[in-house]
Order: sequence, then structure tokens, then C-alpha cells
Amino acid sequence: MNRASWWGLALVFVLIFATLGLVWKDEGGETAQGRRGKVLTGLDVVLANPKMFTGKRVGLITNPTGITADYEHSLDAMLRKGIRVTEVYGPEHGVRGTEQAGETPGELIDPKTGLPLSNLYGKNPVDMVPMFADVDVLVFDIQDVGTRFYTYISTMAYVMEAAAIADKPLYVLDRPNPLGGVRVEGPVLEEKHSSFIGLFPIALRHGMTVGELATLFNEWFFPKSGKKKVELHVVKMKGWSRQETYGQTGLPWVMPSPNMPTVTTAQVYPGTGLIEATNLSEGRGTTRPFELIGAPYVEGWKLAEELNRERLPGVKFREAYFTPTFSKHQGKTVGGVQVHVEDPATFDPILTGLAIIEKVKKLYPSQFAWRESGEPYWMDKMTGTEKVRQQIDQGKSAREIVRSWAAELNNFKKLRGKYLLYPARGIPH
Repeated sequence: MNRASWWGLALVFVLIFATLGLVWKDEGGETAQGRRGKVLTGLDVVLANPKMFTGKRVGLITNPTGITADYEHSLDAMLRKGIRVTEVYGPEHGVRGTEQAGETPGELIDPKTGLPLSNLYGKNPVDMVPMFADVDVLVFDIQDVGTRFYTYISTMAYVMEAAAIADKPLYVLDRPNPLGGVRVEGPVLEEKHSSFIGLFPIALRHGMTVGELATLFNEWFFPKSGKKKVELHVVKMKGWSRQETYGQTGLPWVMPSPNMPTVTTAQVYPGTGLIEATNLSEGRGTTRPFELIGAPYVEGWKLAEELNRERLPGVKFREAYFTPTFSKHQGKTVGGVQVHVEDPATFDPILTGLAIIEKVKKLYPSQFAWRESGEPYWMDKMTGTEKVRQQIDQGKSAREIVRSWAAELNNFKKLRGKYLLYPARGIPH
């Protein structure tokens, strides 16, 4: 082969690999090319203007998700920029993200900086007030997952209430909602079911960023409930639009909690998270939490056939078997399904989660059970209403249940629209 032929062959290989690089996609369904720098988070904005905290003792509320696009943690980046962080606080799972759901993190000294790492989980606003005595300003920098019963937004609300009592300003460093900021789904919480996994009457999938939620809480729900408003500063992102998937932001994904390993986990969580309220395993103790669903009494092929027959949007179900290493059915062989999201744009996680419960109850009526044998049911706390559980027990289909909350959801959308901070670019709120 002559020199010209070799060069021609080399050019073909270059073109092939360049094409593969352009179309290669990561787990969130987005190209990996250009991962850095498209969206600037609130943290990035602060680091570009650190003088806003000159002369202030800063209390930082964060966890492993508080990072820059180059994976530098907010604590390290803020100290490097001369911001005087003197206290660090963590939500559920701790500052370092080491604790499982419901476990209380300990109080630690950060070996790198020598700063105390304090736990806010399990504390109410009154408990938090003395913890904030030695700081001048509080900064919240945590990646949320866009689901009401994920507890980080409740921690933020408690911090807001405590900061108001203590007369400390709060800066919320905004980050994208990994589910996007357009679709709003699920039941709206009824106030009688308010708890730490759902404080205020918002939709289960709210379609808001933490900065937008903080504004909604402060401007609407705090005054309505007689709470003092906090001096709130939302440090907005730059370059984010509501319809973007997380991968399109150019930001890296870091596990917000031990059982939220991927963007796909966050996508299914609003629906399959509800499996926690049943005697089914939601996949904790596996490498695919909230994607693997089942129980020892479930025949995987039957459940997969029933679910695929429903032709739910954007999703397919595969017969699956697994052995959880902890949590429900630990050490037992579990039959069930794996949830495969094929089209995130059309996938309806809440419809999907309810359909799984509906079909298991239909196939195994004597073996399926709610987590509790009587009130208060965890399902009622997660959905924010007793109606969903009651409708399932009455034999209503998942589609019927989803249609039943349309009016309350529309009312929430109208309220929500007043507090959105980012453009929808022609897409209705």
C-alpha cells in the first residue's frame, strides 16, 4: 500500500471516531461532548464575585453535590477564593454523603480544613438557631432531584425558618432541576399530611429549582402559615433553560445520596420511590435502586408482561431477579422487573410507579401489602394524600388515579408560575 493509500485509510478512521464521539451519549441520554461550561451554577457565580461575602463569617450547608464543573467542592473553592467559611452543615446523609436513608450522621471535624461538620438532619428550626450563632450569613449549595419527598428541600425550608428567627441572611446557590423545569406532575400535598418528606402543598414532581422553591416558600407559604420571612438571596444560574435535560447543562452528576447514583435514578424516583410504602423492594441494596422492583412472591415474567401490555409512555419493563444486600428482603432472591426508560421526554414516572403497584396488587392480592397495617400510612405521607392509597385499594387503574388530581395540579401550576426565575422559551409553565 502506497503512502497516499495509508493517509486515505487514516483519514477514514479519524472520521469514524469523530462521528462516534459526536453521537456517544451518557446515561442521561445526552452527548458527553462539551460537558463543561454551558451552565453556570449559583456557586460558579459566587466564585466569580467572592466579594459579596467580604468580612462575613459564612455557614455553608452542603453535601458532596456542592461542586464546580471541574469537581472542586464548594467548601474548597470558597476557601480558595478567600471566602471565610467557618461552619459547615449537612442534610440527610451528611456533609460527606455517607449515611443511608433515615440514619443520623455524626458530628465530625473535616481533616482537610479543620472545620466542624455539623448535622442538620433530625433537627427542627428551633434546634438549628443556636447552631447558626457564630456565623453572619448562611449559604445553601445542594443539588436536589426534583421530587417533593426527597428531604433536601425540607432541610432548606427549616434553615430558612431558623435563619429568619436568628436574623441571618440566607443565600441559595441555585442548581438545575435534573428532571427539567417544564413538566409538573403528581398529587398536590394536603396540609394535614405535612411532614418532613413534604412540608408544603406543592406537586410531587414540582418542576422547580431550589432557588424557585425557596422563593415560593418565603413569599407564599411562610406568610400563610404565620412564619417570619427570611432575608433571602437566590444566586441564579446563568445559561439554564427550563426544557434542558441534565446532561445538556454540561454539569457533572454526583450522587446526591447513596441510593441516587445516576440521572436515570432521579428520572424514575418520583414514581418508583413510592414503592418504599409497600412490601416490595424498591431496589435498595442493589446497584440499580428504584429501577429494580420486586418481592420474593413476584414472578418477574408475569409482572413484565402485565406492565408492557399497558404501553406506558417512554418506558419498557424487563423480567429481573436480584438479591438485596440490605433493606427489604435482604439476602433473599427477589423476582420482579427492571424499569428501562427509553424516552425521558415522554416518560411519566408517577404513572409508572402507580402502575407497578396496581399490577402487583392485581396479580398477588393476598401477598401485596402496604408497609404499615394501619394509619398513618407511609404512602399517604409520600403522596401527600390518603386518596391515592384508597383508590389503589378500590381497584382504580393508575391512569384513572392520575386523571383524578388534574384540578389541584392546575391550581398549583398557576401559583408556581408566579415564582419561576428562568425563561420557558415558549413552553407553557
